[in-house]
Order: sequence, then structure tokens, then C-alpha cells
Amino acid sequence: MSEQIKHECGIAHIRLRKPLQYYIDKYGSHTYAANKLYIMMQKQSNRGQDGVGVANIKIDVPPGTRYISRYRTINQQPIPEIFTKISKKYEKAKKKEGYNANDAEWLKQNCGFTGELWMGHLRYGTHGKNSIESCHPFLRQNNWRSRNLVMAGNFNMTNVDELFDLLIDLGQHPKEKTDTVTVMEKIGHFLDEENQRIFDKYKKRMSNNEATSYIENEMDLQRMLKRSFRDFDGGYAMVGLLGHGASFVVRDPHGIRPAFKYIDDEVVVVASEKQAIKAAFNVNYEEITDVAPGHALIVEKNGDWDEVPVRKQKEMKACSFERIYFSRGTDPEIYQERKELGRLLIPQILKAINFDLKNTVFSYIPNTAEISFLGMMQGLDEYLLKKRKEVIIDGKPSLEDLESMLSFQPRVEKLVIKDAKLRTFIADDNSRDEMVANVYDTTYEVIKKGVDTLVVIDDSIVRGTTLEKSILKMLDKLSPKKIVIVSSAPQIRYPDCYGIDMSKVKEFVAFRAMLDLLKDTYQEEKLEEVYHKALANFNANKQPNYVQELYNQFDYEQVSEKITEIVRPEGMQAELEVIYQTVENLHKACPKNLGDWYFTGDYPTKGGMRVVNKAFINFMEGKEVRAY
Repeated sequence: MSEQIKHECGIAHIRLRKPLQYYIDKYGSHTYAANKLYIMMQKQSNRGQDGVGVANIKIDVPPGTRYISRYRTINQQPIPEIFTKISKKYEKAKKKEGYNANDAEWLKQNCGFTGELWMGHLRYGTHGKNSIESCHPFLRQNNWRSRNLVMAGNFNMTNVDELFDLLIDLGQHPKEKTDTVTVMEKIGHFLDEENQRIFDKYKKRMSNNEATSYIENEMDLQRMLKRSFRDFDGGYAMVGLLGHGASFVVRDPHGIRPAFKYIDDEVVVVASEKQAIKAAFNVNYEEITDVAPGHALIVEKNGDWDEVPVRKQKEMKACSFERIYFSRGTDPEIYQERKELGRLLIPQILKAINFDLKNTVFSYIPNTAEISFLGMMQGLDEYLLKKRKEVIIDGKPSLEDLESMLSFQPRVEKLVIKDAKLRTFIADDNSRDEMVANVYDTTYEVIKKGVDTLVVIDDSIVRGTTLEKSILKMLDKLSPKKIVIVSSAPQIRYPDCYGIDMSKVKEFVAFRAMLDLLKDTYQEEKLEEVYHKALANFNANKQPNYVQELYNQFDYEQVSEKITEIVRPEGMQAELEVIYQTVENLHKACPKNLGDWYFTGDYPTKGGMRVVNKAFINFMEGKEVRAY
């Protein structure tokens, strides 16, 4: 994606189902889990570099022994830094009296990060300051082991205000009004109640100390999670570790955020991407399965596990951006889906170049678009094969024409190169234009001036800023006859509120195109009409997406044509056309990930509908704030 956007975080969870001594004896080291977690986090580094955190819990250590360890960082190269610090803990332990690398009990009592429960988190900050306090995992501490809660997740809640008010109704006094704090405290409240329920059951029969083991063994985590999650509206995949040794992973009812699991006799593993589990544990892909939407994967203190419902499972709406861009393309399903996204664009591309393949050069930008580029070229090969068959069978070509036709290959060049590691999406608005103008370089003297058409495929076009300020200016210097920019994703028209930082509608080039079309067709009064509808019904329990009414005035091609006008730099000589993937073809290519609200405005939760209307209200009122 030539214009990067902040997006989903990454989670990694490992639960050792056997005592630590087992792994020392079998694998020759107490660092078995730490090494696996490191690999899992490295393989998900694409999901977040704003901050990284790791937490570890030891099961059944004596009182007075530290049993929860946590490191977090927002520094450069955060994953190596975190695990270097953990390694230093191990090195420090070697200097202690009685050190024995093969004695699990000694290690657990004398060295941090030697427990059976592990959690890792990679963060892309979607709002707020990038401070250490914003990094997961978060810790809710208590002197009762079973009341300690360590949490991390890949989530955004659309109803933070409502959740905040619920905490107040419960008698709490939250220190912040953020989704992370409200989620943590709400789960923590019902965790406390579950502890208290069992304590009350036994308090008259035994001492408090004796009751502790009963509490830890009889906690109904499914009941606790049902009560905790019933009011959540958003996309989420959350991991929780409890101080006594149990853990859970909960996924939202629509499966918006990804969570995959692998389980055998030795481990329970969860990650945001299959590839991370595959790389760390070298298991077959078919052994890695989804955590079911609306379910909790619960691992008890003794290592037993179950996957149980905590919310009613709803229509599957897994995020399609995972397949288009966010997840690693080395996953075999994602690789094929991205190729299919490119292949399905061929009819539109052929029309745009007037079927003149001889004078067309194909390329891609950025590197993440390479797979869809390969699919596009595969589609061209299929088209050429079909045409060759038709000519040979029906046309009876001469030997010279036949030789020319069979030897023809589409022209492919690397035209645009990213030569600076500048993260333009974190620049302030005033300096972004200057930044994007210097991120890319181009290859000269490979284009026939005034003759060739350039076809360049991208993952997605969000703002159009990079096209206008940098890429198109560079490509125009090559003096082509025409430039065709192809997006393997459909037009991004609506804000996301389930994990991606796309919350201000005016930043979308498709929205700007719609505004221009309203002006061109003398329909600007519809903006006020929709604004007043959204305002009047904003507090309704259920509301439609009013912004769809504005887009419905125009067909898909009209919006694409207007986008072409918007991103065209002043003074550009070449002809220009911008082509977008259709939503229909997106669903054909990615049939398991039908979450398409940023393209269609069809949000799976009522909170999503509220967010899009709020984003439009903010736009109309000139407010530069997030809509959730």
C-alpha cells in the first residue's frame, strides 16, 4: 500500500500444558517457550512496531516468589530489545548460588520469565500518544493470585462511552476513558465477582488459605467472560492470563479480528496469523484452525482446554483487509487470494489500454502489491492463450504471424522503487506532502515516449496523496502516452472502527470525489439533508448508514473518474485513468473474509453504524476528532 495506514495489532499466546521440567528434559532448555514466542512475534512484526510487550506467569510457586513478569518497550527494534532483556534475566540467574539450568523448580523460584503462560503483543497505535503506558499487555494486580489479570488484544470498541458509564454504574472510578482501560476493568470486575462467589461458598467451612485452592479450581471462566463481554461492540481478539495459571482467548461474534489456534499434548498456541504458528512449531496448515467467533478458548490451571460460546455467534464478517494487505502473503490461502485479486482485474485493464498489449508496460507499487501483480500477469497469460487459440483455429495465420504471436510476452519493468524508509503516515498534515515526494524513485529509459501505456498495480488507494504528490509526477517524467493506476482493493469510502486507523471521512479520496460530484451535479443540498438525518437520529438504538445516500447518487465508474481528476497532478502530460477492484470480485477472491464495511458501508454492528454517522457529523461540523 503506497499510502500506509495504521492497522490491526498482533497477539501471540503460548500455554505449556506440562510442567517446565518436561520441556527441559525433552528439548534441552528451559527457553523452549521463549524461543517459540520470539519466532511468533517476529513473524507478525508487520502488525505493529509502535510498541511491543511480553508477559509470563509461573504456576504454583511458593508465596513470596514473584510469579508475574512483564516487559514493554516503544524503542526502535522492539522485539529484539524485549527478548534481549529476557535473555539478560537468564544470564543473571547463572550468577546466583545453586544455579542449575536443568532444575525447573530452582529456575521458577530464582529467575524471571520461566513460567508456563506466555503472552506477546505487537502494537500499531490507532490514536493517542505512543507512550509506554499505551503498550499491551496491561496488568491488573491483586494479592490473591486468581484476581490478577494480564491482558492484551487486537481490538477497537465502538461504544467506549457506554462501557465507561457501565463501569461507573458498577461503582468504579476509571482513571481513563479509553477502550483498553474500560475493557480491562470490566473483565476485572466480573473476575473479582467470580472469585467472591466461590469464596462465599466456602468461607464458613474452611480457612481463607484453604479456600484459595478451591477458588482457583472451581472458577467458571465461561460464566465470567459471558458477563464481561455481553456489552462489547467492536472487533476484538483478546488474550487474558490469570495469576493462578488459567488463560483465555476471546473473539468477537462476527470474527472481525483474526485469531488462530494450534493445540497438541504439549502446548496451546494462539496467534493473529497462521504463518506465525506454522513458522514457530512447523505444523501442517490444516492443524491450525480459527478460534470460533463469539467463543472463548479457555485453558484451565491444570492444562485442560475447551472452546465455549460467550456471545451469540453472528454472520461471519472477517476483515477483508487482512487478505488484501495486512497479513503476511506467505500464508498459502492469502497468497492465492491476492493473486486472484490481480487476475480478476484483467477485463478492466484491457479496456483501459484499449487491448494494446504490445505498447503497454506492467509494474507494481509497493512491494506488498507484488502478489496481486503476479496474479494480474497470470490473467494476461490466460487471455493471450485464449486469443492464440482463436487465431490459430479460426484465423489461419501465416508462419510469420504465428511465430510473432507465439513469441509475444507482456512487458514487465520495475518502474517505482521505495528508496527511503520514511513512514509518511506518522507525519503531521503540513509536512506530509514534502515527505511523500521523496519516498520513491523511478527507473528511466525503459519506456517508449509518447507510445507506451504504463499499468501500475497497488494494494489500495486511500487518500490519493502519494499518487498526486509523488508517484504520478515521477511516472509522467518517463513521457508515456497513458498511465493506468490499478487498485487491487475497492474504493475506500467509509471509516473503519474495528481496528484500522481510518476514522476521518474527509481523508478518503473516494469521499472527496463524491463531494465534487455533488457539486458538479448541483446536489450539494443533500449534504445538509443527510447531516440533519444523522443528527436527529444519532441517539437511536438502531440507525442506518446515512452516508450511503450520498454515494448512491452516482455509479462506481463516476466516482473512479472523479478520483482520476483529483489525483492528477498539475501539469501532468500523460493521459490518466484510475481503476478500482469491484466489491463483487473482492468477494470472489476472498470468500472467507466478507467484512467489507470500508468499501460498502455495511457495518456488522450497530456501533459501526453510529461511528460512520458520527464521522460524517464531525466532517460537517469541521471537527478534527475520531468518531469513536
